[in-house]
Amino acid sequence: VCGMILLHPAFLAASVLLSMLYYLTAKGWQGWKFVGGMIPLLLVLSLMNPVFNTYGAHVLFRYAGGRPYTLEALCYGAALGAMMVSVLMWFACYNAVMTSDKFLYLYGKMAPSVTLILTMVLRLVPSYKNKVTQLNGARHCIGKGTDTGDKKERMEHSMVLLSTLTSWALEGSVITADSMRSRGYGCGKRTTFSIYRFENRDKVLLAVMILLASLVVFCGIHDAASVTYTPQLSIQSWQNSYTKAGLMAYIAFLAIPSAVNIWEEARWLNLKSKI
Repeated sequence: VCGMILLHPAFLAASVLLSMLYYLTAKGWQGWKFVGGMIPLLLVLSLMNPVFNTYGAHVLFRYAGGRPYTLEALCYGAALGAMMVSVLMWFACYNAVMTSDKFLYLYGKMAPSVTLILTMVLRLVPSYKNKVTQLNGARHCIGKGTDTGDKKERMEHSMVLLSTLTSWALEGSVITADSMRSRGYGCGKRTTFSIYRFENRDKVLLAVMILLASLVVFCGIHDAASVTYTPQLSIQSWQNSYTKAGLMAYIAFLAIPSAVNIWEEARWLNLKSKI
């Protein structure tokens, strides 16, 4: 939410960089491919905005019969690109960290039925993806993969694969329903098991996060991240005390998950070295 609202360059840069850092700490070396793909997206969005938006006082050059390419539009495009990359990165971090058991632990007691449905829906995409890979691999061994044959044959193979996946999905839903009914789902009060515990350190960390988030909101209300890109570029001065305090709180707030991951990894390496 802050990444979409706070369009000040410093706040956007903090959100983009710290979201990338968190994603790398969560995914490891495998995350570099996704992070690297965000950089071209940022550049394309930044450079394309002045093509459609000609507002701005400082013209960098003209093209297509005098159409202006302005500095203000370029800065605004960079801000929009950073905002989009930031949001995509944070959602990617959420997808990498939040598993179905964590989702059930957080919301299972408040809305058990809705939580169960959402958990089952969220697991469908990776489950179907893995099943498609297995089916296509098996059919590829007999020369009927989706990438073999001419265009008509590939289409026929794809339709057969889709039909098989649909049949498997329907059969799986029936088996799941029978299994839930056999185990007494919906007959009484539902109980759950979780390996997670809300400890004192979690309470302290949650209190710190609420305090930092409240400080960011407070400074934001007092125009800490005030910025105007078009038609005249105007950015809140660094001398503003609200800007300094809000930015420091924002950086600290966004750095918490990365710091937790790095601290746990360092502790784990230290414990392994003592074995």
